[in-house]
Amino acid sequence: MKLKVTRRYKLPTYTIGKLYIDGVYFCDTLEDTDRGLAQWMTTDEIARRKRYGVTAIPYGSYKVDMDTVSPKYKARNPQYTRPYGHKLPRLLNVKGYEGVLIHAGNTANDTYGCILVGRNTVKGKVLQSQATWRALMDRLLTDRNNITLEIVP
Repeated sequence: MKLKVTRRYKLPTYTIGKLYIDGVYFCDTLEDTDRGLAQWMTTDEIARRKRYGVTAIPYGSYKVDMDTVSPKYKARNPQYTRPYGHKLPRLLNVKGYEGVLIHAGNTANDTYGCILVGRNTVKGKVLQSQATWRALMDRLLTDRNNITLEIVP
C-alpha cells in the first residue's frame, strides 16, 4: 500500500497537506512548519535546520511500521487508540527524528513532528481527526506489512 502526502499550504507555524492511498485522496494532514528538509540531506544539515518539536519531517519515502505501541499514548490511554492496542503507524528511518507517528490531533501544537490526519475545514486545523485516524487504521491494517509513505512538496 502506498501512502503519499502532498504538502499544499506551507505557513510559518504549520503545514497543511493531502493524504492519498494508492493514488486516491483519503484525507487532509497537518504537520509542523516545513523547513525544506529532505531525506537526501546529511544528518548534520538536517540538525542545523530543524527546530525540535516544531519542524515537519524531511521530504522522502519511508516504510511504515504498524506494530509500534507509543509509551506516551499507552500512558495517556486515549479511547480512540484503545481498540488497536494503542498501536499507531510509525515512520521508520526518518533522518534526524525518532518516533514519528501518524495520529489524531487538531492543531500544530498537537503534532510535535508527527503527522495528524483529519479534515481541514478550519484554517490551520484538522477536525474529525479521531474518526479519520480510525478509518485510516482500518485501511492500513488490511496490508500492514507492506506500507510506504512518500512526502512530496
